[in-house]
Amino acid sequence: MTDPRAPERIVRRFARASNLMLAGRPFAVRGADVSGLHDLLVRLGGIPSSEPTPGRVEFDPDADTITLDGAPLPERGDAAGRIAFARTHMPVSAAMAERLDLTGLRVGVAMVLEPKTAVLSLLLRERGAEVSVYAHPDETDPAVADALRAQDFAVTADPALSGAAELAAARAFLRARLDVLLDDGAHLIRLAHDDDPALVAGWIGACEETTSGLTPLRRMQDAGMLRTAVMAVNDARTKTMFDNRYGTGQSCVFAIADLLEERGIAVTDQPALVLGYGPVGRGVAAHLRALGAEVRVAETDPVRALEARHDGYPTGRAVSLSQGALVVSATGVPATVTAEIARAARVIAVAGGVPGEVVTDAEPEAVLLGGGGAVNITAAEGNPIEIMDLSFAVQLAALGELLHRRPAPGVHALGPDVDDLVAREALRVRGAEIDPPRPLDPEGLDEWRSPRYAGGAR
Repeated sequence: MTDPRAPERIVRRFARASNLMLAGRPFAVRGADVSGLHDLLVRLGGIPSSEPTPGRVEFDPDADTITLDGAPLPERGDAAGRIAFARTHMPVSAAMAERLDLTGLRVGVAMVLEPKTAVLSLLLRERGAEVSVYAHPDETDPAVADALRAQDFAVTADPALSGAAELAAARAFLRARLDVLLDDGAHLIRLAHDDDPALVAGWIGACEETTSGLTPLRRMQDAGMLRTAVMAVNDARTKTMFDNRYGTGQSCVFAIADLLEERGIAVTDQPALVLGYGPVGRGVAAHLRALGAEVRVAETDPVRALEARHDGYPTGRAVSLSQGALVVSATGVPATVTAEIARAARVIAVAGGVPGEVVTDAEPEAVLLGGGGAVNITAAEGNPIEIMDLSFAVQLAALGELLHRRPAPGVHALGPDVDDLVAREALRVRGAEIDPPRPLDPEGLDEWRSPRYAGGAR
C-alpha cells in the first residue's frame, strides 16, 4: 500500500461499518504489502490469528474486502437491522439477563439511545419487566427510538426538544412510577430528587453507569441528601477498564479522525493534547498514538501525570501544550477547555461526558468537532458493541444485586463476584481459557507467612 494513511482508513472503515471493537479481536491480513496494516492492528490491540477463531476479522486490501468469521461484513441496514446485528454480538448481556426474573418490575432506562441500548431494553422486557426508555435530545438516534416504539415500548426521546419542553418530558418519564432506574450521568436520579422526592421514595433503587454520575451522587450521600440505593456500575472493573479505556478510546478517536478527514486534515497533521489521564484519557491517548499522532498529556492529578510520563507522553501545562494542537478533553468536568485553551488550539473535541466541557462563549478560532458534545455520540454510534455488551452485562448483574440485597439509601459497590462472572462469560464466548486460581491452604497461612522465613530462625 503506497498511501501511508491507507491502513488507518481501512481500519476506520471496518469500525464504521460494524461498530465492532478492534482491541482483543483476532485478525488476519492478506495481500502483497500489508505490514503497515498488520502493525496498526497490533498497536490497536488486535491479536494476529492464522487460524479461524470466534470473531476473527480478515482484511484483504488488494481485493478491497473485509470478512468477519469468514463471511462478508454484513450490511446492517435500517435501525431494526442495526439492533439485530448488535444483539448477535452481545452474548454476555444475554447470559446475565437469563439469570434474572423481572416479572412485573417497572424499569426505566435513561441512557444514550442507540442500538445497544435498544438491545438492553429488549433483554429487560423479555425477562418480564415493564420497560420505559428515556434519552436526552442530543443523545437520541431517532430511528432507534422509532424502532422501539414500533415494538410497543414507551419511549421519551425527541431530538427536537430543548429547554422547558425537554424538562417536561423528563418529568413525565419519571412520573411513570418506576421501581428501578438505570441511569447514565445521574441526570434523572438528581432531577427526581430535586423535583419530587416522593417519586424516589417509591424506588427499589437505581444503577448508575458513569463516573460523572457517581461523583455528584456521592456528594449527595455525604450531605445526607441521597434518598435511594444506587449500585455503582461504573466502579466494576469489567466496566471501567473496558468501556472507558478501550471503548471510548477507539470510538472517540476514530470519530475524530473521520471528521478531520472530511476537512482535509489527518490526525498526524498536528500534535495532539489529551486533557485528563483517567481511564478515558489513557484510552484516547493510546488510540491517538496508534494512529501516528504526537501525543501530549495535561493532568492536574500529580500521580496520573507521572503515570502519563511513564507511558511515554510529554506532560505539562494545558495552555502551552495546546498551541496549534488537536485538543481532546477526557475529564468529564465542566469548563475543562477554557477560553485560553480554546483560543490556542487548532481543533477541539470532547471524549468526556458532561455538558459544558468546552467553554462555549470563548469564540475559539479552533474547529470544534461534534458541537462540543461527546464526539463518539454526536458524530458516531457510541462505544463498540462488544464493549457495551460488557457494560450492560454489569448493569444487569447490578440490577440482580439490587433486587436481591435491597440495600439502604446510598452508593453501593457491586459484590466481588460480579467482575469474575462477567469476565469469565466474556472469555468463554471468545473461546479463551485461563488457568484456575491457585488454592490457598485451609488455614489461610499462605496469606501472611513469609516464604523466606517459613523454616524458622537459623
